[in-house]
Amino acid sequence: MKNIFSILLLAFFCSLNAQDFKAYQFYDKKGKEIRTDKLVKELADYDVVFFGENHNNSINHWLQLKVTEALYEKKSGRIILGAEMFERDNQEQLNKYLNGTFDAKTLKDSARLWNNFSTDYQPLVDFARAKKLPFIATNVPRRYASQTSKEGIESLNRLPEKEKNYIAKLPIKVTLETPGYPEMKKMMGDHAEEMKVMNFISAQSIKDATMAESILKNIQSGKTFIHYNGNYHSKEFGGIYWYIKQKNPNLKMAVISVFELEDPELNIPEKEYIPTDFNLILPADMTKTY
Repeated sequence: MKNIFSILLLAFFCSLNAQDFKAYQFYDKKGKEIRTDKLVKELADYDVVFFGENHNNSINHWLQLKVTEALYEKKSGRIILGAEMFERDNQEQLNKYLNGTFDAKTLKDSARLWNNFSTDYQPLVDFARAKKLPFIATNVPRRYASQTSKEGIESLNRLPEKEKNYIAKLPIKVTLETPGYPEMKKMMGDHAEEMKVMNFISAQSIKDATMAESILKNIQSGKTFIHYNGNYHSKEFGGIYWYIKQKNPNLKMAVISVFELEDPELNIPEKEYIPTDFNLILPADMTKTY
């Protein structure tokens, strides 16, 4: 009877262990699990860190905040923040919020904020505000991306000089050599018109090039610039990363890429997995913010 009880007790604890849940797992580029403390220690040695995200994944945003807080401590405050979610022509409004001139409502009323700002990005901005850190609005105003998608990148040449200040210096190189862009072309299908395809890719490129230029204009020696962007803007070392490399190949940059999986163990995916420096695996059924 005692042996039977022991077996049943062991089975009970094994079943409990099988029910453990993982909210996330970081891997390095070699496919080894990496603890967050070691991750932060390594990130502190980089000039620029791209923290990719799936825009509506709640744990993704929580990790961005926690890693930023830890990096702030590790670097003794020597960090700069920047994000795709803020456009260059809203920098003044963002600065007024950071220095306390604007409250949250005034910022919301005066700047083009994403619908999930209060849940997903305000904690990062509030951290910068509390610690008196710069937070750079890196992205191109969306109206210019929309114009490029409809009329082509050459149409930007007609803009007044003041408006061109919100875009990376023209001309902007658009090439399918940029990682990720051939994938975009493939997604549009074989029957899509070539001009429409290239306009669509050009709209992506002016975002990437403008964010790259914004980072280059605001980096400071000895400080780590941590940039929050949709995963596609830096995956496979493409997008923003690629444009910065064209201008300054000597900068030390790291990419954190994001993958969502059904696998409860959050193992490295077997298919369609192209790792970058660090790779964040998240549950596909994680709570979504929209």
